[in-house]
Amino acid sequence: MKRRSLIIGVTAAAVLMTAAPAFAQETVTAEAVQTTLDNIWILVAAVLVIFMQAGFALVEAGLTRAKNVANIMMKNLMDFSAGVLAFGAVGFAIAFGAGNGFFGTSGWFLDPVTFPDGYFGTLSLPTFFIFQVAFAATAATIVSGAMAERTRFKSYFIYSFVITALIYPIVVHWLWGGGWLATLATPMIDFAGSTIVHSVGGWAALMGALILGPRIGKYDDAGRPRAIPGHSIPFAIVGVFILFIGWFGFNPGSELAADAAVPAIAMTTLIAGAAGGVFATFTIWVKTGVPDVAMAGNGVLGGLVGITAGTANVSNWGAFAIGALAGILVVFAVIVIDRLGIDDPVGAVSVHGVCGAFGTLMVGLLATDTGLLYGGGWNQLVSQLVGVVSVFVFVTVTAGVLFTIIKVTVGLRVPPEEELEGLDVAEHGFPGYGPDVSALAAG
Repeated sequence: MKRRSLIIGVTAAAVLMTAAPAFAQETVTAEAVQTTLDNIWILVAAVLVIFMQAGFALVEAGLTRAKNVANIMMKNLMDFSAGVLAFGAVGFAIAFGAGNGFFGTSGWFLDPVTFPDGYFGTLSLPTFFIFQVAFAATAATIVSGAMAERTRFKSYFIYSFVITALIYPIVVHWLWGGGWLATLATPMIDFAGSTIVHSVGGWAALMGALILGPRIGKYDDAGRPRAIPGHSIPFAIVGVFILFIGWFGFNPGSELAADAAVPAIAMTTLIAGAAGGVFATFTIWVKTGVPDVAMAGNGVLGGLVGITAGTANVSNWGAFAIGALAGILVVFAVIVIDRLGIDDPVGAVSVHGVCGAFGTLMVGLLATDTGLLYGGGWNQLVSQLVGVVSVFVFVTVTAGVLFTIIKVTVGLRVPPEEELEGLDVAEHGFPGYGPDVSALAAG
């Protein structure tokens, strides 16, 4: 027994002695481990943000009619697909390439020489691009719902390409690319994009809906709005849940690292989304006498959009205040925009444009380091206001010009007979549902 133990001991010692050089050669530094963790986490976060495309598709499809469901799905699919190509070819360079305070002028087609290792801190070029292109596609797809049920598919495809190639990247460069909003005396704070992503999509949606005009039958002869119910509230609310899940990639992922700040950012995201849903429900309940399901869903989204700017800069109580107020605000915004004659079938302008601007401004009040209510003075609030107004003006002008050009060239709206028939057959040659399901949804 002793002899056997001795043999085992000698063998183990020999193995360790011969393996020691290999272990020394494979020593992994803490920095290398952190770099790997950062890249893996941001890739996971990017996948969560890409999954939000499914959430947007379901929300939009559910809140519109069954005869247009395939068209909604196709537009969301092309938002992402076209967005990847457009942003990769030129948009990424405009957003993050070296240039001036207003746009980047280098790094076309994801040039690795322009964007070498270390350019994005610990993140590799593929990791950073995948995360950022998911945001670009989000900004583009917001417009789909506001222009639903009456837009030519080819025209929407052109818009989707241009916003991800040009309009959105320019706004990104202003702040996240080190442009003029990032170099103000007190830099604007928009951590994950209440304005940079959501308001860009929301204000583009506003111009698209304005130039396109309302759906047939949306307003009576006196100009009063009439409800056009969607065909699937279950679709819409499942979509809201998917978006809520995706937001845990959207906001915590914007830390761009796997560090101790990530859980706190997730917490403010969670609180604001929940508060938005509850307070929107109470608001519409008091106003109409019923807890409207679709409005509750938009309240959740409004709270999430609102917190996105300050998710890393406000306390949990600040997140609650932003989410609750955004939930209340989105109800009245939807009603007002409807009464102004702007037909937005899913409330995209209210959720993303209005709540995005609101949440960005609230950072100037509630940021724990620089906010007015925390003794930071007026500087942060002024910077937030400058950013919100600048993005509003830029996007409404550029998107307005874009949609006008499309309207007078290839045409923006389908003919009335195609709109009445439904865009699934007219635009894509086949209904989104079979005849039995279509009849059930219509009935």
